[in-house]
This record gives sequence, structure tokens and C-alpha cells, in this order.
Amino acid sequence: MRLTQYTDYSLRVLLYLGVRDNNKLSNIKEIAEAYNISKNHLMKIIHELGKLGLIETIRGRNGGIRLAQLPKDINIGKVVRQTEEDFHIVECFDREGNFCIISPVCKLKSVLHEAMQAFIKVLDQYTLEDLIQNKDELNLLLLSQKTRNEQTKIHLKSFSFF
Repeated sequence: MRLTQYTDYSLRVLLYLGVRDNNKLSNIKEIAEAYNISKNHLMKIIHELGKLGLIETIRGRNGGIRLAQLPKDINIGKVVRQTEEDFHIVECFDREGNFCIISPVCKLKSVLHEAMQAFIKVLDQYTLEDLIQNKDELNLLLLSQKTRNEQTKIHLKSFSFF
């Protein structure tokens, strides 16, 4: 099973927001910098996550984004189902685009369907809260490059013997 980049980035946005203090607003630029991904692509994802009720967007000069739900209430399986276009992992899963000649008698598609259902079932067992148990480590890695550079300077100064 392979998730689309859209779903991957959606989950990354939720992870980013999940490790932030809920009162602290984030913005697309800092998320894009943290993951080194396109701001334009993230804008579409942020819009969709807002429509799904997963994040709250606040407009204006002091605006930003944050989770609209508690991390314990955001189910990963549900997010994946909402953000994936389809689950056509092989041609025969797409009724309109299936031209495989053995499809009517193929046993592989039922095995693949069962595997896909098991994949989703595992994702359904986890919430965003489960994925952010290591908040401090995640937060450290998600800091912007500028903040990382500033922290490195402070860290190096603490080792100065002069």
C-alpha cells in the first residue's frame, strides 16, 4: 500500500500542529520550512484539512492555523480515508479502468483487498495523540532552519571556555 503525497503531507501537518501548544498559532511558511516542502502544495492541504474540521484557520494579521480537535480525537485511519483519492492499488480495483483479462477469476485481487483492509484497520487503531508521544523530540526536529541555527549558536556558546 502506498499513500499519496497529499495524504503524507496532510499527516505531517497534523503532526506539526499536534506537537505545538494548542493556543500557539502556526503558519504555512513555518510548516513548509520544517518539512522542506512547497507552500503552494500545503495551501491546498490546509484548506482541505480545514473543511474536514481537523484544523482551524484564523485569518488576519495575527492569524494562523491550529488543530480544531484534540489529538486524541483525530483518528489516523479516518484521516487517510478522507485524504486519499481512492484505494486502487491495482488496476482491477478501478471498475472503469480495469482492462485485466483475468480479473473475473483472479484470486489476487481478493488477497490484495484483504491486505488493504488490514492496513486501514491498523491505522484505525491510532490517533494523532499516539503519534506525538515524543513531542519534545518531534518539536526539536520540526523547528525552522533559522531557529535551529540560533539554538546551535547558543549551544556552542555554552561550551565556550573563554
